[in-house]
Amino acid sequence: MVAPLDLLDLDTLLTDEERDIRALCRRVADDRVRPHVAEWYEDGRVPVRELALEFGKLGLLGMHLSGYGCAGASAVAYGLACMELEAADSGVRSLVSVQGSLAMYAIWRYGSEEQKQRWLPGMAAGELIGCFGLTEPDHGSDPANMSTRARRDGDDWVLSGGKMWITNAPVADVAVIWARAEDGVLGFAVPTDSAGFAAREIKRKMSLRASSTGEISLDDVRLPDAARLPGAHGLKAPLSCLTEARFGIVWGALGAARDCLATALDYAATREQFGRPIAGFQLTQAKFADMALELQKGFLLALHLGRRRDETGALRPEQVSIGKLNNVREAIAIARQCRTILGGNGISGEYPIMRHAANLESVLTYEGTSEIHQLVIGQKLTGLSAFA
Repeated sequence: MVAPLDLLDLDTLLTDEERDIRALCRRVADDRVRPHVAEWYEDGRVPVRELALEFGKLGLLGMHLSGYGCAGASAVAYGLACMELEAADSGVRSLVSVQGSLAMYAIWRYGSEEQKQRWLPGMAAGELIGCFGLTEPDHGSDPANMSTRARRDGDDWVLSGGKMWITNAPVADVAVIWARAEDGVLGFAVPTDSAGFAAREIKRKMSLRASSTGEISLDDVRLPDAARLPGAHGLKAPLSCLTEARFGIVWGALGAARDCLATALDYAATREQFGRPIAGFQLTQAKFADMALELQKGFLLALHLGRRRDETGALRPEQVSIGKLNNVREAIAIARQCRTILGGNGISGEYPIMRHAANLESVLTYEGTSEIHQLVIGQKLTGLSAFA
């Protein structure tokens, strides 16, 4: 048997350092996450702070950022880390993505030097947890119409409103909150022990259960002007953070798909029906061939985006939208197909496939639904906006 990504010898496209980072992340996922994640998922809990400290020691938090205790790794190395973490569980990868690509990136890109020194070293070490408050109960895909308000009161700012579906919020030490002020959208680094700030854990999730998700309430939270991110002006700032985080999803979804495919291949090699392993039947092999094809195409797309990011320093939003739209859509299709190969066992928690499939339902819609990414790509192709 050949591993799915070995068909095209894709490892030859990676550097020795990139392969070493991938191996490190695979080991930590195998040792620290896989033995426990089925239980975390079933119980709807995850030891965020313990994992953050371990990931911090390995330099995985904000690993693609430079300075302030961050590793300064390449975009491809960060992508490979996301792939290995999501091969264990999407919720665990979300912890790392939200910490590094949303909360830390927002402060690193738009914060003052004082804010960077206050928050980033502890966040890189996993000693401090961050979250990113943009999505609202009534404004998911349309952040331009956010209801959260920032009102100037003397030298202070007063924040009022609420945010919904915020990863890490119940355990966060700092929340990057986006609010509308008189002169446009502003960002704030809000200590979560501020008076009027509250985060409630969202229960009864059927997806991303090994992830801490919360609803944030801002009841006249008073902040000094020093809490405002001075470089963030307008909606472009939070949207750039989303572009940053979506890059990790492009890679992460491949990890979930690869794990499903590897599980199905192992199962089909030993599961016998009609006197022989089901891996020997033509219809099963056709499924495997199609899934392996899409997995490798997705990897090549992710690698191309990563190399472009490392060469140019940034990716255009529509480029990341192409990656997220394709790779998450194909990953969920692979998970569903692998479930059929396992038959009834495919829904058992003893195997990871149904958990991956359920998680990918969230990955499909968060940080931009498929429809939003289609419109981003369509606008670039036609020159016409279909958002309004």
